[in-house]
Amino acid sequence: MSSYAGQGMDDKPRLLVVKGSFSAMGGAERDILRNLPYLKKLFSIRVATLDAVSELELLCQELKSPLLKPDKSWEIPKDSLSIIRDSATDSSLKFWKEIEGLEESILESDMIHIISGDGSLSFIDLIPKSIPVHLHLLEPHRGLHEDVLHKKINGKPKRNLTLTKTMLSKARKRDISMIKKLSSRENSSISGNSKYTVSRIKKIYDIDAGLLWPSISFEEFPSEPQDDEKENFNEISKPYIVNIGRASWAKGTWETISMLEHTDLSMAHVGGGNSEDINKLISHAESCNVKVWFAPRLTQNELSGLLRGARASVSMAHGEPFGLTPIEAFSIGTPALFVNEGGFTDTIIDKENGRLIDRSDTKEWAHALEQSNDIKIRKKWSESGKDRIESLNLTCDMHAKRIFQIFDNF
Repeated sequence: MSSYAGQGMDDKPRLLVVKGSFSAMGGAERDILRNLPYLKKLFSIRVATLDAVSELELLCQELKSPLLKPDKSWEIPKDSLSIIRDSATDSSLKFWKEIEGLEESILESDMIHIISGDGSLSFIDLIPKSIPVHLHLLEPHRGLHEDVLHKKINGKPKRNLTLTKTMLSKARKRDISMIKKLSSRENSSISGNSKYTVSRIKKIYDIDAGLLWPSISFEEFPSEPQDDEKENFNEISKPYIVNIGRASWAKGTWETISMLEHTDLSMAHVGGGNSEDINKLISHAESCNVKVWFAPRLTQNELSGLLRGARASVSMAHGEPFGLTPIEAFSIGTPALFVNEGGFTDTIIDKENGRLIDRSDTKEWAHALEQSNDIKIRKKWSESGKDRIESLNLTCDMHAKRIFQIFDNF
């Protein structure tokens, strides 16, 4: 009897959790990590990935849940020719097949839960049709179905957008084919992570997807400061706003700096970015007379402290699928000022628990920043924000139960 079969001796269904890459360690990856302990309560779990990080390895050790990974981490091909040829799908499948014990784990699984992202979808080819599979499609492939990822940090096209769309036509058709094939497969289910994402799945793939919300942990983002929480960041000038997400046009980093031009606010950016983009953002900030601090990788306590001391959490991201940053701000009690687009509209109710503002409405952004300095408004938005989390039931416990319900319905 294998170790995985032995795990199932407690009569819990055996769940294989699959995510192609964890190296980005963004919101999606953090959401998986916070939910694994809760999935462990309902399932006997294993995790499979092509690119593990230390946080995942330590957590799996603590949970005594096997982590299946290749001897050498997979790296997504990023050169232009590989992108045009969709080489990532084929190379990731090759790496999946080389993971020791993976085939056995697949066959022993009662269900498989795949989280979309680089390298994830190719895993579907390895799953027998008899095994139930759920795909948490966090967003349709934005590089194939939108222009936003094909723009430089300042919004200018990296190349002719019509030519780019033509070059990616093969990869785009393949992506649509893979999702449609999974959707038509018996024992399969697809969920988006927001109402906005569900609508995008319908538009691109003509599939009626379910809805599986992400989650928030009040322990990670407590409403009251913790004893070991860092309070002061000498690197950033006060007052400041916090902007979270890897620097890019898609995340609205450039536009957020532009919006701050005629305010007295600095910006703390969390999420990093490539050096060329960071240098351009520094020059842009200097031209706007805005002080910017690009934070190194922060611990959870440091992030909580940085948010708590901020005037507001701000994002002008383009078509964000869900966006964990508003509910993280709700949990801390920091005002959430976000662009009126994408998944932000699922969690923020304008003027009730934060602000949803049109991208080009400079005066309203300035007004919202002033509102965020009002103690009474901050308190009201914080209380209403927590009520919103409760009304949507965005707890880790409920997230695990929703996944269990998906497989219970097969």
